[in-house]
Amino acid sequence: MKQRVDLTSGPIYPALLLFALPTLGSSVLQSANGSIDAIWVGHLLGENALAATTNGNLVMFLLTAFVFGFGMASTILIGQAVGRRDLHGAKEVVGTAIGTFAPLAVVIAVIGWFLAPHLLAVLGTGPEITPLARAFLRVTFLAMPAILMQTMLMMALRGAGDALTPLIFMAVAVVLDVVLNPLFILGTGPFPAMGIGGSAFAMAVANYASLIAMLCYIYLRKHPLRLMGEDLRLLRPAPHILSLMLSKGLPIGLQMVVVSSAMLTMMTLVNREGVDTTAAFGATQQLWTYVQMPAMALGAAVSAMAAQNIGAGRWERVSRITRAGIVLNFLLTGGLVAALMLADHYALILFLGSESPAIEIGQHIARLASWGFVAFGITMVLFGTVRANGQVIWPLIILAISLYPVRLGVAVGLRDLLGVDALWLSFPVAMVATMLMSGALYLHGGWRRTNDLAQLEEADAAEVAPQLSVTTEAGPPTSPRNPSLPPAREARAGE
Repeated sequence: MKQRVDLTSGPIYPALLLFALPTLGSSVLQSANGSIDAIWVGHLLGENALAATTNGNLVMFLLTAFVFGFGMASTILIGQAVGRRDLHGAKEVVGTAIGTFAPLAVVIAVIGWFLAPHLLAVLGTGPEITPLARAFLRVTFLAMPAILMQTMLMMALRGAGDALTPLIFMAVAVVLDVVLNPLFILGTGPFPAMGIGGSAFAMAVANYASLIAMLCYIYLRKHPLRLMGEDLRLLRPAPHILSLMLSKGLPIGLQMVVVSSAMLTMMTLVNREGVDTTAAFGATQQLWTYVQMPAMALGAAVSAMAAQNIGAGRWERVSRITRAGIVLNFLLTGGLVAALMLADHYALILFLGSESPAIEIGQHIARLASWGFVAFGITMVLFGTVRANGQVIWPLIILAISLYPVRLGVAVGLRDLLGVDALWLSFPVAMVATMLMSGALYLHGGWRRTNDLAQLEEADAAEVAPQLSVTTEAGPPTSPRNPSLPPAREARAGE
């Protein structure tokens, strides 16, 4: 089915929704992948194994945070380049991103393999699950290069307005992972029995296969962002683009570090409550991934759409995009929170089994904390808008305040008064605090005056153009799944 989404003109709501839905679909698939993996592990290997994957996944989230930040910076830079009809500038960002972070992904995988036991020790992982967590985490590091590069490519495509190609290959990775998980866990047929490590190995195989398939698809379908011929020179990182990616990506990466390190700290507090509580919290987190998916998808869509409109000078549309994102968040996230409240018992059984004592604990956690995700969704939309114009410092400061003084303050400071409930109430309290501060930033933060991203166009014109002779082909891709990019600047062809 042919679907083209014009992000710089036309009605706001349909364009935002049409762009957000494939991103939401990717999030659904990604979360379903994690959930189904958790179901396989929980049912085939038991609660200790499920608790081990919870600890291991948090460590992985922490270690991939910086690369995610640079991926977000690439999305912003590509979005603004596309908005001002500069295909060459968009390709330069893609080349610099891949040329920089492909080697980095390999380094992370190697270092992570050796650091896994030490990271779990710092986390305070219980001795009864440490061997399982170590086996899971080490094998997961084997998948890191594929996961990181696939994430970077998907974010680059979304920055260019293509949300469907990432959805297709997220589906490929998920289907392979779901099918291979029990085979590698149990050793069915010709596959070796790897236990909990088999779950991680299935993820590695699935992501490498999906990455290779996506690269083949991009080139066979002649996607406008593909690098060929003279474009391959762009894989050598351009200093001015790398500088911008560092200045914007580092704070975004630090935001992810703040989020994940705060969660790791919370995990140490949860681990003290016993394996049942750890398993319940892990299962509840799986449910929360679904609750937050519309918010994450809308935040990403708002950021990409706002970046293109800022690049095109369509400022009158940016505020309307933000309002549309908030309204859609109320409808989608609010609806999922209500559904979770009605079906939490049945949902938790999927992860814990019908007889698990952790089910009641998980229900209690969900009912105390899940409502905060409505506030979280508003924050994602507001942050997505201000980041679209390069404002990344204040979101970092806001998150640091809300997750450490606020969340951990409630979790630890009110522990004697509220007992273990202080842990669960700290989540919605922090989400509301973040929403209020992000609202103040959006209304009064001066982010509209930020002009740092203009450096990309200025440096591109002054330094790069005289050095490169690059084709400016910007014809539409042969696949209707990929929206065509605007043509590159005419000046490029004559230089």
